[in-house]
Amino acid sequence: MAPAAAEKTRNGAAGPHGAAELPSVLVTSYNLEVRDEDGFVGDKASRSAFVEHLDALRGHLKRHGDDPLVGRSDRIGKKELDSFLKGDAEEAALVLSAVEDFAQSLAFVIRRFTRLKSWAPVERIVVGGGFRQSRVGELAIARAGIVLCTEGREPELVPISHHPDEAGLVGSAHLAPKWMFEAFDSLVAVDIGGSNIRAGIVELRQKKAPDLAKARVWKSELWRHADEATSRDEAIARLGRMLREQIGNAEKEGLRVAPFIGIGCPGLIAGDGAIDRGAQNLPGNWESSRFNLVESIRELVPTIGEHATEIVMHNDAVIQGLSEMPAMQDVEHWAVLTIGTGLGNASFQNRARARAKG
Repeated sequence: MAPAAAEKTRNGAAGPHGAAELPSVLVTSYNLEVRDEDGFVGDKASRSAFVEHLDALRGHLKRHGDDPLVGRSDRIGKKELDSFLKGDAEEAALVLSAVEDFAQSLAFVIRRFTRLKSWAPVERIVVGGGFRQSRVGELAIARAGIVLCTEGREPELVPISHHPDEAGLVGSAHLAPKWMFEAFDSLVAVDIGGSNIRAGIVELRQKKAPDLAKARVWKSELWRHADEATSRDEAIARLGRMLREQIGNAEKEGLRVAPFIGIGCPGLIAGDGAIDRGAQNLPGNWESSRFNLVESIRELVPTIGEHATEIVMHNDAVIQGLSEMPAMQDVEHWAVLTIGTGLGNASFQNRARARAKG
Protein backbone atom coordinates (compact mmCIF):
# COMPACT_ATOMS: atom_id res chain seq x y z
CA MET A 1 0.00 0.00 0.00
CA ALA A 2 1.35 3.44 -0.93
CA PRO A 3 1.98 5.82 1.98
CA ALA A 4 -0.78 8.20 0.91
CA ALA A 5 -3.33 5.38 0.72
CA ALA A 6 -2.22 3.94 4.03
CA GLU A 7 -2.60 7.34 5.61
CA LYS A 8 -6.06 7.93 4.23
CA THR A 9 -7.50 4.77 5.77
CA ARG A 10 -6.28 5.69 9.24
CA ASN A 11 -7.49 9.22 9.76
CA GLY A 12 -10.27 8.18 12.11
CA ALA A 13 -13.59 6.35 12.09
CA ALA A 14 -17.06 7.82 11.72
CA GLY A 15 -18.29 6.70 15.10
CA PRO A 16 -17.58 6.82 18.82
CA HIS A 17 -14.71 4.34 18.53
CA GLY A 18 -11.44 5.01 16.74
CA ALA A 19 -12.61 8.58 16.19
CA ALA A 20 -10.51 11.34 14.65
CA GLU A 21 -12.17 14.07 16.74
CA LEU A 22 -11.67 13.65 20.48
CA PRO A 23 -12.63 16.17 23.19
CA SER A 24 -9.31 18.05 23.12
CA VAL A 25 -7.33 16.74 20.19
CA LEU A 26 -7.60 15.67 16.56
CA VAL A 27 -6.08 12.30 15.71
CA THR A 28 -4.56 13.03 12.31
CA SER A 29 -3.34 9.46 11.76
CA TYR A 30 -2.65 6.20 13.54
CA ASN A 31 -1.57 2.62 12.81
CA LEU A 32 0.22 3.74 9.65
CA GLU A 33 1.75 0.87 7.67
CA VAL A 34 4.63 2.45 5.79
CA ARG A 35 6.54 -0.01 3.60
CA ASP A 36 9.87 -0.14 1.82
CA GLU A 37 11.69 -2.90 -0.05
CA ASP A 38 12.31 -4.76 3.23
CA GLY A 39 8.69 -4.74 4.42
CA PHE A 40 7.08 -2.58 7.12
CA VAL A 41 9.35 0.33 8.02
CA GLY A 42 8.18 0.29 11.64
CA ASP A 43 9.65 -3.18 12.13
CA LYS A 44 13.11 -1.59 12.01
CA ALA A 45 12.42 0.11 15.36
CA SER A 46 10.66 -2.62 17.33
CA ARG A 47 11.98 -4.48 20.36
CA SER A 48 12.86 -7.43 18.11
CA ALA A 49 14.90 -5.08 15.89
CA PHE A 50 17.09 -4.20 18.86
CA VAL A 51 17.57 -7.91 19.54
CA GLU A 52 18.60 -8.42 15.90
CA HIS A 53 21.18 -5.63 16.15
CA LEU A 54 22.60 -7.13 19.35
CA ASP A 55 22.63 -10.62 17.86
CA ALA A 56 24.44 -9.45 14.71
CA LEU A 57 27.15 -7.80 16.80
CA ARG A 58 27.53 -10.90 18.95
CA GLY A 59 27.81 -13.07 15.84
CA HIS A 60 30.64 -10.89 14.54
CA LEU A 61 32.47 -11.14 17.88
CA LYS A 62 32.09 -14.92 17.93
CA ARG A 63 33.73 -15.15 14.51
CA HIS A 64 36.62 -12.87 15.45
CA GLY A 65 37.08 -13.36 19.17
CA ASP A 66 34.96 -13.79 22.28
CA ASP A 67 31.33 -12.87 22.87
CA PRO A 68 31.12 -11.40 26.41
CA LEU A 69 27.43 -12.27 26.78
CA VAL A 70 25.89 -15.65 27.56
CA GLY A 71 22.65 -17.13 26.22
CA ARG A 72 20.29 -16.21 23.41
CA SER A 73 19.91 -12.50 22.72
CA ASP A 74 16.10 -12.67 22.70
CA ARG A 75 16.13 -14.09 26.24
CA ILE A 76 18.18 -11.29 27.77
CA GLY A 77 15.73 -9.10 29.68
CA LYS A 78 15.69 -5.33 30.00
CA LYS A 79 17.05 -5.35 33.54
CA GLU A 80 19.94 -7.59 32.57
CA LEU A 81 20.79 -5.41 29.57
CA ASP A 82 20.76 -2.36 31.83
CA SER A 83 23.07 -4.12 34.29
CA PHE A 84 25.64 -4.71 31.52
CA LEU A 85 25.99 -0.94 31.15
CA LYS A 86 27.37 -0.79 34.70
CA GLY A 87 29.58 -3.86 34.54
CA ASP A 88 32.43 -5.19 32.44
CA ALA A 89 33.73 -2.75 29.82
CA GLU A 90 33.34 -5.22 26.94
CA GLU A 91 29.74 -6.02 27.93
CA ALA A 92 28.91 -2.32 28.23
CA ALA A 93 30.58 -1.53 24.89
CA LEU A 94 28.66 -4.30 23.14
CA VAL A 95 25.29 -3.14 24.47
CA LEU A 96 26.11 0.48 23.65
CA SER A 97 27.00 -0.56 20.10
CA ALA A 98 23.57 -2.19 19.78
CA VAL A 99 22.02 1.01 21.20
CA GLU A 100 23.80 3.04 18.52
CA ASP A 101 22.64 0.74 15.70
CA PHE A 102 19.07 0.79 16.98
CA ALA A 103 19.12 4.58 17.38
CA GLN A 104 20.14 4.91 13.74
CA SER A 105 17.24 2.62 12.78
CA LEU A 106 14.80 4.66 14.88
CA ALA A 107 16.03 7.87 13.25
CA PHE A 108 15.53 6.24 9.82
CA VAL A 109 11.93 5.32 10.70
CA ILE A 110 11.19 8.86 11.90
CA ARG A 111 12.61 10.31 8.66
CA ARG A 112 10.22 8.10 6.70
CA PHE A 113 7.22 9.01 8.84
CA THR A 114 7.87 12.74 8.61
CA ARG A 115 7.65 12.47 4.82
CA LEU A 116 3.94 11.71 5.22
CA LYS A 117 1.38 14.53 5.12
CA SER A 118 0.05 13.81 8.63
CA TRP A 119 3.55 13.71 10.15
CA ALA A 120 5.21 16.52 8.19
CA PRO A 121 4.13 19.30 10.63
CA VAL A 122 4.99 17.26 13.77
CA GLU A 123 7.07 19.33 16.21
CA ARG A 124 7.56 16.79 18.98
CA ILE A 125 7.48 13.00 19.18
CA VAL A 126 6.74 11.19 22.44
CA VAL A 127 8.33 7.73 22.62
CA GLY A 128 6.61 5.14 24.80
CA GLY A 129 6.13 1.39 24.90
CA GLY A 130 7.86 -1.17 27.07
CA PHE A 131 11.30 -0.61 25.53
CA ARG A 132 11.29 2.98 26.81
CA GLN A 133 11.21 1.94 30.48
CA SER A 134 14.75 0.55 30.36
CA ARG A 135 17.98 2.56 30.52
CA VAL A 136 18.98 0.98 27.21
CA GLY A 137 15.74 2.26 25.69
CA GLU A 138 16.22 5.74 27.12
CA LEU A 139 19.73 5.93 25.66
CA ALA A 140 18.53 4.76 22.26
CA ILE A 141 15.77 7.38 22.21
CA ALA A 142 18.14 10.15 23.29
CA ARG A 143 20.75 9.09 20.71
CA ALA A 144 18.15 9.04 17.91
CA GLY A 145 17.13 12.55 18.95
CA ILE A 146 20.74 13.72 18.67
CA VAL A 147 21.07 12.11 15.22
CA LEU A 148 17.99 13.95 13.96
CA CYS A 149 19.04 17.22 15.60
CA THR A 150 22.48 17.16 13.95
CA GLU A 151 20.72 16.70 10.60
CA GLY A 152 18.71 19.84 11.24
CA ARG A 153 15.43 17.97 11.51
CA GLU A 154 12.56 19.57 13.44
CA PRO A 155 10.90 16.87 15.57
CA GLU A 156 12.08 16.80 19.17
CA LEU A 157 12.17 13.32 20.74
CA VAL A 158 11.06 12.97 24.35
CA PRO A 159 10.45 9.82 26.43
CA ILE A 160 6.89 9.40 27.69
CA SER A 161 6.63 10.77 31.22
CA HIS A 162 4.25 8.17 32.67
CA HIS A 163 5.46 4.64 33.17
CA PRO A 164 4.50 2.99 29.84
CA ASP A 165 2.25 0.49 31.63
CA GLU A 166 0.33 3.34 33.24
CA ALA A 167 0.27 5.57 30.16
CA GLY A 168 -1.87 2.99 28.38
CA LEU A 169 -4.51 3.44 31.09
CA VAL A 170 -4.19 7.14 31.95
CA GLY A 171 -4.71 8.15 28.33
CA SER A 172 -8.28 6.81 28.47
CA ALA A 173 -9.25 9.79 30.61
CA HIS A 174 -8.94 11.91 27.47
CA LEU A 175 -11.54 9.76 25.69
CA ALA A 176 -14.27 10.47 28.24
CA PRO A 177 -16.85 13.23 27.69
CA LYS A 178 -16.24 16.27 29.87
CA TRP A 179 -19.59 16.05 31.66
CA MET A 180 -18.51 12.84 33.37
CA PHE A 181 -15.83 14.72 35.30
CA GLU A 182 -18.43 16.80 37.16
CA ALA A 183 -19.88 13.93 39.18
CA PHE A 184 -17.10 11.32 39.27
CA ASP A 185 -13.48 11.23 40.38
CA SER A 186 -12.26 8.10 38.58
CA LEU A 187 -12.90 5.86 35.60
CA VAL A 188 -12.14 2.37 34.31
CA ALA A 189 -9.44 1.75 31.71
CA VAL A 190 -8.20 -1.28 29.76
CA ASP A 191 -4.94 -1.69 27.84
CA ILE A 192 -4.88 -4.73 25.54
CA GLY A 193 -1.52 -5.74 24.11
CA GLY A 194 0.06 -8.58 22.20
CA SER A 195 1.45 -10.11 25.41
CA ASN A 196 -0.56 -8.57 28.27
CA ILE A 197 -3.98 -7.30 29.22
CA ARG A 198 -4.12 -4.66 31.94
CA ALA A 199 -7.26 -3.31 33.62
CA GLY A 200 -7.35 -0.61 36.24
CA ILE A 201 -8.89 2.46 37.81
CA VAL A 202 -7.63 5.90 36.82
CA GLU A 203 -7.94 8.65 39.43
CA LEU A 204 -8.69 11.92 37.66
CA ARG A 205 -7.41 14.23 40.45
CA GLN A 206 -8.95 17.28 38.82
CA LYS A 207 -8.60 19.41 41.93
CA LYS A 208 -4.83 19.16 41.49
CA ALA A 209 -4.95 19.69 37.71
CA PRO A 210 -8.15 20.39 35.73
CA ASP A 211 -6.35 19.41 32.51
CA LEU A 212 -5.78 15.86 33.87
CA ALA A 213 -2.03 16.41 34.11
CA LYS A 214 -2.10 14.76 37.56
CA ALA A 215 -4.30 11.81 36.60
CA ARG A 216 -2.78 8.53 37.75
CA VAL A 217 -3.48 4.82 38.00
CA TRP A 218 -5.04 4.08 41.39
CA LYS A 219 -4.76 0.30 41.08
CA SER A 220 -4.51 -2.14 38.21
CA GLU A 221 -4.22 -5.84 37.44
CA LEU A 222 -2.01 -7.36 34.77
CA TRP A 223 -2.65 -10.67 33.06
CA ARG A 224 0.07 -12.00 30.74
CA HIS A 225 -2.04 -13.97 28.28
CA ALA A 226 0.99 -14.83 26.12
CA ASP A 227 2.15 -17.26 28.81
CA GLU A 228 -1.06 -19.30 28.64
CA ALA A 229 -2.87 -21.33 26.01
CA THR A 230 -6.11 -19.38 25.97
CA SER A 231 -8.90 -18.62 23.52
CA ARG A 232 -10.46 -15.28 22.65
CA ASP A 233 -13.62 -16.04 24.62
CA GLU A 234 -11.61 -17.14 27.65
CA ALA A 235 -9.56 -13.93 27.44
CA ILE A 236 -12.71 -11.78 27.33
CA ALA A 237 -14.21 -13.65 30.28
CA ARG A 238 -11.01 -13.15 32.26
CA LEU A 239 -11.04 -9.44 31.40
CA GLY A 240 -14.64 -9.18 32.60
CA ARG A 241 -13.67 -10.63 35.99
CA MET A 242 -10.72 -8.23 36.21
CA LEU A 243 -12.97 -5.24 35.49
CA ARG A 244 -15.66 -6.20 37.99
CA GLU A 245 -13.05 -6.74 40.70
CA GLN A 246 -11.33 -3.41 40.02
CA ILE A 247 -14.65 -1.54 40.08
CA GLY A 248 -15.76 -3.27 43.28
CA ASN A 249 -12.48 -2.49 45.08
CA ALA A 250 -12.60 1.15 44.02
CA GLU A 251 -16.18 1.59 45.20
CA LYS A 252 -15.34 -0.03 48.54
CA GLU A 253 -12.56 2.53 48.99
CA GLY A 254 -15.00 5.38 48.39
CA LEU A 255 -14.05 6.32 44.84
CA ARG A 256 -16.86 7.67 42.65
CA VAL A 257 -16.29 5.56 39.55
CA ALA A 258 -17.73 6.97 36.32
CA PRO A 259 -19.93 4.67 34.20
CA PHE A 260 -17.24 4.68 31.55
CA ILE A 261 -14.63 2.23 30.25
CA GLY A 262 -11.82 3.41 27.98
CA ILE A 263 -10.15 0.67 25.95
CA GLY A 264 -6.84 0.72 24.13
CA CYS A 265 -6.39 -2.10 21.61
CA PRO A 266 -3.93 -2.82 18.79
CA GLY A 267 -5.02 -2.29 15.23
CA LEU A 268 -7.38 -0.20 13.16
CA ILE A 269 -10.58 0.47 15.12
CA ALA A 270 -13.89 0.79 13.27
CA GLY A 271 -16.55 3.24 14.38
CA ASP A 272 -18.78 0.47 15.73
CA GLY A 273 -16.00 -1.01 17.86
CA ALA A 274 -14.95 -3.77 15.48
CA ILE A 275 -11.23 -4.32 14.89
CA ASP A 276 -10.52 -4.02 11.18
CA ARG A 277 -6.96 -5.40 11.31
CA GLY A 278 -3.80 -5.33 13.39
CA ALA A 279 -4.91 -7.62 16.24
CA GLN A 280 -3.06 -10.70 14.99
CA ASN A 281 -0.99 -11.04 18.19
CA LEU A 282 -4.08 -11.42 20.40
CA PRO A 283 -5.37 -14.89 21.37
CA GLY A 284 -7.91 -16.11 18.82
CA ASN A 285 -9.59 -14.13 16.04
CA TRP A 286 -10.44 -10.63 17.28
CA GLU A 287 -11.00 -9.36 13.72
CA SER A 288 -13.95 -11.65 12.98
CA SER A 289 -17.11 -10.01 11.61
CA ARG A 290 -19.02 -11.97 14.25
CA PHE A 291 -17.05 -10.50 17.15
CA ASN A 292 -17.31 -7.02 18.64
CA LEU A 293 -15.03 -6.29 21.60
CA VAL A 294 -17.05 -3.31 22.82
CA GLU A 295 -20.32 -5.24 22.88
CA SER A 296 -18.64 -8.22 24.55
CA ILE A 297 -17.35 -6.03 27.39
CA ARG A 298 -20.69 -4.22 27.72
CA GLU A 299 -22.40 -7.58 28.24
CA LEU A 300 -19.93 -8.41 31.05
CA VAL A 301 -20.11 -4.97 32.69
CA PRO A 302 -23.55 -3.58 31.74
CA THR A 303 -23.65 -1.04 34.56
CA ILE A 304 -21.26 0.79 36.85
CA GLY A 305 -22.97 2.09 39.94
CA GLU A 306 -26.53 3.00 38.96
CA HIS A 307 -25.76 3.92 35.36
CA ALA A 308 -25.43 2.05 32.08
CA THR A 309 -21.81 1.63 31.05
CA GLU A 310 -20.49 3.84 28.27
CA ILE A 311 -17.49 2.44 26.40
CA VAL A 312 -15.05 4.15 24.04
CA MET A 313 -12.25 2.22 22.31
CA HIS A 314 -9.26 3.49 20.36
CA ASN A 315 -5.92 2.26 19.15
CA ASP A 316 -3.45 1.55 21.98
CA ALA A 317 -0.76 3.89 20.64
CA VAL A 318 -3.31 6.70 20.43
CA ILE A 319 -4.19 6.21 24.08
CA GLN A 320 -0.56 6.10 25.21
CA GLY A 321 -0.07 9.36 23.36
CA LEU A 322 -3.15 10.95 24.96
CA SER A 323 -1.61 10.43 28.41
CA GLU A 324 0.98 13.02 27.41
CA MET A 325 -1.50 15.57 26.04
CA PRO A 326 -1.30 18.07 28.96
CA ALA A 327 2.47 18.38 28.36
CA MET A 328 2.00 18.96 24.62
CA GLN A 329 0.08 22.25 24.84
CA ASP A 330 3.07 24.36 23.76
CA VAL A 331 3.00 22.78 20.29
CA GLU A 332 0.23 22.33 17.75
CA HIS A 333 1.26 19.11 16.00
CA TRP A 334 2.82 16.18 17.84
CA ALA A 335 3.03 12.40 17.63
CA VAL A 336 3.73 9.22 19.55
CA LEU A 337 5.76 6.09 18.80
CA THR A 338 5.39 3.04 21.06
CA ILE A 339 8.28 0.59 20.92
CA GLY A 340 7.23 -2.90 21.92
CA THR A 341 6.46 -6.13 20.09
CA GLY A 342 5.92 -3.86 17.10
CA LEU A 343 6.07 -0.10 16.60
CA GLY A 344 2.81 1.70 17.33
CA ASN A 345 2.26 5.17 15.95
CA ALA A 346 -0.18 8.08 16.04
CA SER A 347 -0.12 11.79 15.22
CA PHE A 348 -2.20 14.59 16.75
CA GLN A 349 -3.23 18.21 16.38
CA ASN A 350 -4.32 20.10 19.49
CA ARG A 351 -7.85 21.40 18.92
CA ALA A 352 -7.48 24.50 21.12
CA ARG A 353 -4.44 25.71 19.18
CA ALA A 354 -6.07 24.82 15.87
CA ARG A 355 -9.15 26.94 16.77
CA ALA A 356 -6.97 29.83 17.96
CA LYS A 357 -4.99 29.70 14.70
CA GLY A 358 -8.19 29.71 12.65
